[in-house]
Amino acid sequence: MSGVHLEMRGVRKRFDALNVLADVTLSVHPGEFVSVLGPSGTGKSTILKLLTGALKPDSGEILLNGKPLSESKRPFAFMPQRDALMPWRKIIDNATLGLEVQGVKRAKARQRVAPLFAEFGLEGFEQHYPAQLSGGMRQRAALMRTIAQDKAMLLLDEPFGALDALTRTQMQHWLQSMREKHGWTVLLITHDVREAVLLSDRIYLLTGRPARMKQEISVPLPRPRGSVPSPEASAIESDILKTLLQPKAHKA
Repeated sequence: MSGVHLEMRGVRKRFDALNVLADVTLSVHPGEFVSVLGPSGTGKSTILKLLTGALKPDSGEILLNGKPLSESKRPFAFMPQRDALMPWRKIIDNATLGLEVQGVKRAKARQRVAPLFAEFGLEGFEQHYPAQLSGGMRQRAALMRTIAQDKAMLLLDEPFGALDALTRTQMQHWLQSMREKHGWTVLLITHDVREAVLLSDRIYLLTGRPARMKQEISVPLPRPRGSVPSPEASAIESDILKTLLQPKAHKA
């Protein structure tokens, strides 16, 4: 792992009187899985909106491979909190949507995504509609749509937060195995401490709003990581919870 793929330096953002991001600095290296962890309402999704271009920072820098992010065209594949599958499109046509937005013809896009169905555990469901799939299958379909765009980095916004506890755990371990196989570079937004420790190489902890980076934590645990946290993983989780529950160090 060398160089820095994505970097945010002193990024600030406010909406009128509401100061959301006070000072956000982070980095993601190629092939790395990085999580941004914090309570609800601390500006985690605002970070993703800045990265996807939906918002612009008030100050600070966002760099991709050392150059301003604004010079890059759609550099990330983004998966939102809910699967956002279109109910009137079959799963194969939901999977091609990102490619179609990029200008790929539907027939060619179908050819590109077809080999992914077996790997994502969806073989035989190509002609089904989203309502015919379980929650976990829908999330796999949404992630397949994200991966099919063939971008250098994935942005995941609490992708399993709407699932029940058992399905969420299964999906986390499935994502872990798929990421290890393919070496994806990932930035995950989450408020789930266990999820962050299970999946991440590094974790950034956010303070309450206005958000600052409170701490950066390395997760030097061997992979694959099991369903039952090891003593070392449990210790990291405990340290994170203690840090997040500390009284707020900064005031707006």
